[in-house]
Amino acid sequence: MTRSLVPPPLRRLAVLSRRRVRRSRLLQIGVVAAFWLAGEALVRTTGLPVPGGIVGLALAFAALAARRLPVATMKRGADWFLAEMLLFFVPAVLVVLDHGELVGLLGVKILAVIVLSTAAVMGATALTVDLCYRWTERHDHARLAD
Repeated sequence: MTRSLVPPPLRRLAVLSRRRVRRSRLLQIGVVAAFWLAGEALVRTTGLPVPGGIVGLALAFAALAARRLPVATMKRGADWFLAEMLLFFVPAVLVVLDHGELVGLLGVKILAVIVLSTAAVMGATALTVDLCYRWTERHDHARLAD
């Protein structure tokens, strides 16, 4: 039997704080925000060419994957963020409303360019993957025949 180095009062405090975080959506939002802020701080101190939110997301993923942070510690807060995601995009919608020309013919042209370029990229990617797969299959069969 191993003895913990943490004194019993601190262990009780840790258990109580974990329970409180698991029950409180607001505290879980704070945990998510803490990872974002940690990512921002890391980017600013190291000069990484990556947004701080992405680094914070990687830190949260690493903590979850290493099982150092239980999923229940962030689930309700993350669910709230996902449910209210439209709220975070309202400024982008307001910009479109400020530019009425985007709702008319110009907007249709821009939409057509976006749709066609996306379809072209998807088609080129699918063709490339298919050609590489066929090339690999041919070379594997040739290698097996030798």
